[in-house]
Amino acid sequence: MPVLLANLHGRRRAGIEAVPAGRGRLRLMAWTVIPRTGSDRAGFKKSLTTAQLATQCGLSLLRTLTSRPGVTLEPAFDREDLPLVGLEHPQDVKPLQHALYFPVDDDETPVMAYAITRVMPTLRAVGWLPPSPAL
Repeated sequence: MPVLLANLHGRRRAGIEAVPAGRGRLRLMAWTVIPRTGSDRAGFKKSLTTAQLATQCGLSLLRTLTSRPGVTLEPAFDREDLPLVGLEHPQDVKPLQHALYFPVDDDETPVMAYAITRVMPTLRAVGWLPPSPAL
């Protein structure tokens, strides 16, 4: 088994937290893991354009995830200078931190989000999955 895959559990952590303003929703930060060339340790990238996030995770997978009831992909923080986050035409201009928001009683979305944002890029990096299709 490739080391990057064997180390998956220790290097690709994800936390779930309540949305600062409440609203009965939780969020999981949607950053990705980037394997480092020549290293057993993975790096990560938290600020990505929406197009970069879609390329690394898989646009169709993100669309499937956000089609679930109450699930949205949005900027992680409220700031006026951030572009809109949309998966119909993912922006490729300004990097930002993304988050997946979901209802408190949804116990499937965080598992799917973890697999899409942490596991899928790792499987692509070790060659167990083909690269994501171009946007």
